[in-house]
Amino acid sequence: MKRRVKLTFPQNLIKEPVIFTMAKKFDIMPNIRRARVTETVGEMVVELEGSEENLEKGIESLRQNGVEVDAAEGDIVE
Repeated sequence: MKRRVKLTFPQNLIKEPVIFTMAKKFDIMPNIRRARVTETVGEMVVELEGSEENLEKGIESLRQNGVEVDAAEGDIVE
């Protein structure tokens, strides 16, 4: 199953391997479709692929770590 999400990282998480950690822990394959990082905020549109259960757990772990997770819409490279 695939799910596209927009991730917004607060300043304190910009340099942390949050996506890598989530991907390894929950057996999810991330595909970064778009990203913008400044000194104060990071935004990413990511396609996540894995089982439905693992995607739910992985997205919840991102939220618990302080990452804002929203459904991705709009200008995503196909």
